[in-house]
Amino acid sequence: MDGSSEAKGGAGFREPPYLKNHEGGLRRVGVEIEFGSVSARDAADQVRSLFGGEIEAEDEHRLHVRGTELGDFLSELDSQYVHRSGPARTPAIEDLQAKLRKILGDISSLVVPCEIVCPPVEIDRLPRLQDLVDALSGAGARGTSANLFYAFGFQLNPEIASRDAAYITAMLKAYLLMSDWLRAIIRLDITRQIIAFADPFPKDYTALVVDPAYWPDMAGLIDDYLSYNNTRNRELDLLPLFSWLDEGRVRERVQDIRIKARPTFHYRLPDANIGQSDWSLRLEWNRWCVVERLAADRERLDAMSKAFMANNSRIISENWAIRSTEWLLT
Repeated sequence: MDGSSEAKGGAGFREPPYLKNHEGGLRRVGVEIEFGSVSARDAADQVRSLFGGEIEAEDEHRLHVRGTELGDFLSELDSQYVHRSGPARTPAIEDLQAKLRKILGDISSLVVPCEIVCPPVEIDRLPRLQDLVDALSGAGARGTSANLFYAFGFQLNPEIASRDAAYITAMLKAYLLMSDWLRAIIRLDITRQIIAFADPFPKDYTALVVDPAYWPDMAGLIDDYLSYNNTRNRELDLLPLFSWLDEGRVRERVQDIRIKARPTFHYRLPDANIGQSDWSLRLEWNRWCVVERLAADRERLDAMSKAFMANNSRIISENWAIRSTEWLLT
C-alpha cells in the first residue's frame, strides 16, 4: 500500500494514511445523505445546479441526474412503495398506479426521508460534496435533530486501500476499538437507536477481533464475521466488501438481495443533521479518518487492544469512550 500524498484534502478535510486504492488509483468515497423538508425533485435540481448534467425522472419521487461533472446521482424518496416495480401492465392500470404512488409518496414525504446517493468521488473532490450538503441546507433540507419522527442516516463508503486480510482486519480492529468513542461524540439520535438502523457489534465478536493475536486469513475473517453478523444492520457493514471479495461464501450464509458487492467499507453510523451549523460531511469524514489512522499504526493498535481487553476484565470497567480519547493524543 502506498501512503504517499498525491492529493491534498481541501477545506479542512483530513487525509487518510493511504490515498491509493487496491488498484493503484486515488481512493474514492461514496456518500449517501438522507434528509427531510425538500422533495426528491428539488434535491435533484440542486445537484444539477451545482454539477450540471440532465435530470431523468423514473417516477415522481425517483430522479436520476446523469452526466454531471462528478458522475451520476440518484435522488429519491426512500421507500419501495412509492416507486414502480414489477412487469408493465395495461396503460390504464399503469396510469392509476402511478397516480396512487404519487399520492402515497406525497404523504410519506412528511416522515420518510429523501435520499441522495452520490457517485463515488476521489478523496480530493469530497469538498464538492460538502457544497451539495450546504446547498441542500440552504434550500431548507433538515436532518434527524429537526423532528422527533426523523431518523435520517448519513453513510460513507470509503474504497479499500488493499485486498490484504491484514489490512482489512486492522481496519475492523480499529473501528471496534473506536466504536464507543464515535457513538459518544456523534450522540446518535434515540430514534435511530430504537429503530436499529445501525446496531453495534456483539460484545463477544468485539472481544474475538480486538485480541492482539487475532490475524486470520481472509476466509477465516469472513467466516467469523458471518457467524456473528449475518445482517446488514451494523454500524460498519462489511457484507458489501466481503461479498465483493468472496460472494459465494457470503451468499451461502446471508440471503439478502439488498447486499451490493463493492470494494468499500460501508459506514452507516452517523446521523444526517443537515441544517445544523455544527454538522457537516467534513466532520463525519474527519471522524472516520481517526479510525483509518489507528488501523495504520500497528504498535498503537496492539497497545490499545491490550488496554481494551484489560479494561473488560475488570470487575468495574472504566468508560471506554473516555479512555479512548487518550489514544487520540498519542
